[in-house]
Amino acid sequence: MSAQLTDTTRVETAASAAPDRKLNPFVRAGLLVLALLVVLALPWYIYPPVAMDILAWGLFAISVDLLLGFTGLLSFGHAAFWGTSAYVTGLIAIRLGLPFPVAVLGGALVAMLLAIPTGYLAVRRTGIYFAMVTLAFAQMLFFLANQARDITGGENGLQGIPKSFFGIELVETDPFYFYYAALPLILLGAFAAWRTVSSPFGRVLLAIRDNPARARALGYDVERYKIMVFVISAGIAGLAGGVFSVSHGFASLQELIWQTSGKVVLITVLGGIGTLWGGPLGAAVVVLLEDQLASSGFNGIGIITGTIFVLIVLLFRKGIWGTGADLIARVRASRKSSGRRDA
Repeated sequence: MSAQLTDTTRVETAASAAPDRKLNPFVRAGLLVLALLVVLALPWYIYPPVAMDILAWGLFAISVDLLLGFTGLLSFGHAAFWGTSAYVTGLIAIRLGLPFPVAVLGGALVAMLLAIPTGYLAVRRTGIYFAMVTLAFAQMLFFLANQARDITGGENGLQGIPKSFFGIELVETDPFYFYYAALPLILLGAFAAWRTVSSPFGRVLLAIRDNPARARALGYDVERYKIMVFVISAGIAGLAGGVFSVSHGFASLQELIWQTSGKVVLITVLGGIGTLWGGPLGAAVVVLLEDQLASSGFNGIGIITGTIFVLIVLLFRKGIWGTGADLIARVRASRKSSGRRDA
C-alpha cells in the first residue's frame, strides 16, 4: 500500500505543471462564473447560430486538447468522431423522431464505440505515426459515408435534421431558444473534460505525456490509459458534432473531411494547448473571423486563418490563453519582487 501511495505521489508531482493547477481556487471559480455569464449572454450580442457554432467548435477543440495538451497525442482524424456523431444524430432525429438531446447523446455514444477499435490500433504508435493512423481512419470513414448514399445522402448530405424538443415550438423554430436548449449538452461535455483532467486519472495522463517510460515503470498501463482518454475525447467530440448538425439542420461530408480535423487542431493551438480554456477562446476567434470575412464577400478565408496560425506558432508558442496567463504571472511576480525591495 505504501509503495502504491508513493507511486501516486510521484505521478502527481510529475503532473503538477498543468497550467490550470497554478491558478488560485478563488480565481478559478471566478473565471468559471465569468465564462458561464459570457456563454449565457452570447446570443444576445451575436447571431445565435454563430454563437452555437462557437460553442460547438470550442467543445470540439476541448476534446482534441484532452489528447494533445494532456496526453501528448496529436490526432489528425478527430473529424471521424465529430462527423460520425453528426450523421448518427441526424438519422436518429429523422427516422426515430426523438428529441434532439436524445439524438445527440446517441451520436456521442456511437462515436465512443467507434473510438474503441480506433484507439486500440492508434495508441500503439506515437508522434506522427499516431497522427497518420487517425487520419487514415477518418479518410476511410469519409469514403464510406460518400458511398453509402442511401443512408448518408452522399455528396448531398443528410438534410432536414429536425430540432425536435418535446413539442416546444419556440425551441424547434427559433435559433435563439434552441441555443439555450442545446447549451446543457455543451456544458456536459466541458464538465466531463474538466472532471477528467482534475482527477487522479488526469494526473496520470500528464505523467504519461511528460515521461511515458517512467509512468510505465511505476506500474501504470500506459496503452490502457491512452485508449480510455481517446474514447472520452471521442465522446466529447461526438457531443459537439451532434449539436452542430442539429443547429445547421444537416450533416455533410464536410464534417468528415481531413480539413475539419486540421481546423480544430488550429483552433486548439491558437487558443493554447493544455489549458481547456484555450479551445473555446480559439473557436471564438476563428468562427467570428470566418463569419466576418464571409459576410464581406472575401473568398480567401483560409489564407487569413493560415497566416494567423503561423504568427501564433512563431510569436505566441503557448497560444492566446497561455501567453496571457504567462504575462499576468510575470506582472504579479515583478510586483512582488518590487514590494520586497521597498520593504
